[in-house]
Amino acid sequence: MIHKIKALHNEGAGLSIRSIARELGISRNTVRKYLRMDEVAIGEQQANRTRRKQLDDYRDYIVTLLGQFPGLSAVKVLRKLKERHPELGVSDRSARRYIKALKETVSLRQKRYYEPVESPPGVQCQVDGGELRGLSVGGEATTVHFVVFVLSYSRLMYVGLSPRPIDTATFIRLHDAAFRYFGGRPEECVYDQTKLVVLHEQYRELDLNPAFAAYATAAGFRIYACEGYDPEGKGKVEAGVKYVKGNALAGEVFDDWDHLEAHVRQWLDGVANVRQHGTTGEAPGCASSATSWCSLTWRRGRRSPAMSSPATRGRSSATTTTTATRRRGSPIWRPPSVSRSARPPARACAPS
Repeated sequence: MIHKIKALHNEGAGLSIRSIARELGISRNTVRKYLRMDEVAIGEQQANRTRRKQLDDYRDYIVTLLGQFPGLSAVKVLRKLKERHPELGVSDRSARRYIKALKETVSLRQKRYYEPVESPPGVQCQVDGGELRGLSVGGEATTVHFVVFVLSYSRLMYVGLSPRPIDTATFIRLHDAAFRYFGGRPEECVYDQTKLVVLHEQYRELDLNPAFAAYATAAGFRIYACEGYDPEGKGKVEAGVKYVKGNALAGEVFDDWDHLEAHVRQWLDGVANVRQHGTTGEAPGCASSATSWCSLTWRRGRRSPAMSSPATRGRSSATTTTTATRRRGSPIWRPPSVSRSARPPARACAPS
C-alpha cells in the first residue's frame, strides 16, 4: 500500500492526495501520513508485522460468532460486538477489513452433516448414469455411456452399457437387465432429476417422464426423485459411478463392443460383487446380504420378479411402506390410468 501511494503521487508529479484517496478507497489523512514517511520509516513499518489491531482483543468472540453463523456480514458482526462493548470505537471500514482477513485465515464454514439411512433388504435400489470418453473400443476412441444400479442394503451392483446417449427406451431396457441380474426388483428406485425420469419439478411436485412412469407402474416399483444438486441423496450409487470409471473401465483396451460387455460382466462377478464392502463388511453378492431375501411374487396375474424383505415377503410392494425412508409431506405421484390399489407413488427421497 505504501509503495503504491508513493508511485501514484510520484513526488508531486502524479495524482493529487484527493485522487489517490479516491483511487485506493482510503482516507486523505492516511495518504498524507504515508507520503510523509521516509524510506527508513517505511522499512520499520513493514518489518513490524506483529503490531496489534484494535479488534484483536475481541477475536475469539468474532471467530465463535462466525463459526455459528458463517454467512454473517461484517456490519452485523460489528453491531453485535458494539452491543456487548458499547465503548468500542472501531470504524466500519476497519471492522470489514479485519473480519474479511479473519474469514480468509480461519476455517469457519459449517460442515453439512448426513446421518446414513440404511434400507431394509429388498426395499431400495439407487440408480445413476455416467459416461467415460476416449475409451479404446475396436481401435477407436469411444464414449461409453452406462447406468449403475446399486442395492442399498447389500451394495450389490449392476452396470448397463450403451454405445449411444441413453434415451428412455434404453433406460427401461437396462432396468430390465439389472432386475434379471439381481434376480428380482426392489420396492423403490432412487434417481436424480434426469429427464429420463423427472421432466419438471416445482415445490417438490414431480412431473414424471410418462413412458418411464408407465414402466415403473407395470414393473411395480416406486420412483424416488432427489432434490436437485444434492448428490448425497444417493451417495451409494454416486460412489459406484466413480468405481466403475476408475476400476472397471479406465486403462482398458477392447477389441469390440462384445469384448467390453464381457469384461464388465466379468468385473461385476469377479471384482465388484465379491469384494468386502467397507461399510457393510460383507461381499455384496454373498448369501447373507443379497440372495437370501430375493423372491418371486405373482402380481396382477403375471409372474414378476420382486425383492422383498423377510418381514414383507408375500405382500404386494405397492402397498408396502418403510419407516426408514418415508418422509412426511413428500410429494406423491400417481399415474391416472392405473387403479389406486395397484399404483406405486413417486416422491422425494431423504439422503441415505
